[in-house]
Amino acid sequence: MVRIALFQANSGIDPHDNAGQLLEAVAEAKAQGAQMLFTPEMTGLLDRNRDRAAQAIRTEEEDSVLAAARQAAREQGIWLQLGSLALDRGDGRWVNRAFVIDDHGVVQGRYDKIHLFDVDLDSGESWRESAVYAAGEQAVRVKGTPVGSLGLSICYDLRFPALYERLAEAGADCFSVPAAFTVPTGKAHWETLLRARAIESGLFVIAAAQCGKHADGRETYGHSMVCSPWGEILLDMGAESGVANCEIDLCEIDRVRRAVPALHHRRAIDAIDD
Repeated sequence: MVRIALFQANSGIDPHDNAGQLLEAVAEAKAQGAQMLFTPEMTGLLDRNRDRAAQAIRTEEEDSVLAAARQAAREQGIWLQLGSLALDRGDGRWVNRAFVIDDHGVVQGRYDKIHLFDVDLDSGESWRESAVYAAGEQAVRVKGTPVGSLGLSICYDLRFPALYERLAEAGADCFSVPAAFTVPTGKAHWETLLRARAIESGLFVIAAAQCGKHADGRETYGHSMVCSPWGEILLDMGAESGVANCEIDLCEIDRVRRAVPALHHRRAIDAIDD
């Protein structure tokens, strides 16, 4: 059994304040006996005012939240899946980048969000991530973590099963889905999509989320979750911020895949001939 912890955050527009909340979460996760902590998308900065956000966004080498996270992981002796940070790519574009940091504070993996959220919702909310963010181009899994081989994704990626199929075929044991889901889409689809991704590949899905009303005016859904390979909900954190832990048994992956070996039954399907 592996004990993990999830940090359900209410990140704001000040990276210094967000870093302080992260450090408290790392210490709490360690106190709860967790071997690895998972945090949400945009742990370091959540600000839809792009002019204001531009004053706080730094390169990876200069980012103070990443530096604080690495130091905390090293001092507490805990692995950290830093859900994502908004970073300056150095060419006028930003990236939404996830990190896996080991218990010595060393970055073991990075992933840039591939699918960018460009939508107009019935609620009146409009989002255009591609206006400032550059999309990632490669799926990433990180071997040797406390949860085995960890496939990385971020938020809107959840709607694109091909990414998770590729990660599962490459040998992932768990998927990480840090998110900042809107309330309307969260209520409609969050749990269903997480359980579907778990069931399709027979893997654990670990999804730390943002929650509540944020300083920039947006509202996020929360309900950080852990789903088993059978699609059971092992943890649902509801709507409040905080740290919660959950035990997962990686042996469950083999048991489920023997019962329903769908991953091994996948076949290439030719395009429809019109």
